[in-house]
Amino acid sequence: MIWLFLIFALLPLILAVALWNVVAWPKFTDAAPVRPGLVSVLIPARDEEANLAACIESVLRQDATVGEALVYDDHSTDATPRILAAYAARDARVRAVDPRPLPAGWCGKNFACARLAEEARGAWLLFLDADARLAEGAVARMVEEARKRNVTLLSAWPSLILVSFWERALMPMLNFVVFSIFPAPLSLVRNDASLGLAHGACILVERAGYRTVGGHAAAPDEIFEDQSLARSWREKGGRGLCLDGQSVVGVRMYSSLSGIWSGFQKNFFPAFRRESSFWGFLLLHAAMFLAPFVMLIWIRVWPMRMAVACTLAIRAALVLRFGHPWLSVMLHPVAEAILLAIGISSWLRCKSGRGVDWKGRRYHRKCF
Repeated sequence: MIWLFLIFALLPLILAVALWNVVAWPKFTDAAPVRPGLVSVLIPARDEEANLAACIESVLRQDATVGEALVYDDHSTDATPRILAAYAARDARVRAVDPRPLPAGWCGKNFACARLAEEARGAWLLFLDADARLAEGAVARMVEEARKRNVTLLSAWPSLILVSFWERALMPMLNFVVFSIFPAPLSLVRNDASLGLAHGACILVERAGYRTVGGHAAAPDEIFEDQSLARSWREKGGRGLCLDGQSVVGVRMYSSLSGIWSGFQKNFFPAFRRESSFWGFLLLHAAMFLAPFVMLIWIRVWPMRMAVACTLAIRAALVLRFGHPWLSVMLHPVAEAILLAIGISSWLRCKSGRGVDWKGRRYHRKCF
């Protein structure tokens, strides 16, 4: 009975939140004036030979708003240093920031971002992942949007570049997880820290504000660094927003099932501030978004049909907003089962003391 009550009470509410996001979450300004040399683009790169060239090319195609592009080669073991050196020799806007040994208590990306910010000259800093691709005029549009909305942190939620079967089947779960429970339009009118949201692939910050909140040094061992920055920005009085940035930036986060598993395993359990929140999240997804599909095989009653219909309606609405493949809707139960398995794997690795691995490093932070 409790389970049925939760379905009746929560699923329509979750559907309403998702539809609100689809209809009311704003996009970026289409055109913007050029402000020469205003922005430093900062790219942390560790073993990014497959991505770095295309990322830098997308930066160099920007207008004069971009004054420089700084890249931190985080002790790569592939061709990343050679690619960086070639671009630095070709274009004076590209600079390599000298790598240093990773200090104790720091995550690799956090330290790379902090080092990049130290060396940057621009009044605005755009932290850009190496697997991100900027659209034409994207940086000027982000600066204009920040100016119009009077914010000092602005993140662009990227479009997902999906190529392989597993990317098309699983990666849309990222947007499903976030935009089925996070009321993005509410963050425009309330500056609560709990409504802080950012996507680490593309975050623009005002240099002065970054220093005020302590930047990445404020949480050096935080694996979920983008959310930490977005929340601390608001906690310390700064105004920050995350908008639909599909027309601004695209990202191919992972290219295989193993890459998706490792990437989300790294962030899953550490993303929660309390273990109870983690288990509540897993329980919600198991009871609301997976169990009805399984139960419908044997119990074809209208509550199960309603639950399945609500979930598929959410997925369909997100397909229409984000351009996800319809394959991801049809394979929803499979994706949910894999999501739950990744979550439990992340929990086990943390609680056992093994920690989570990413790009040759092991992190033990936030294992409660």
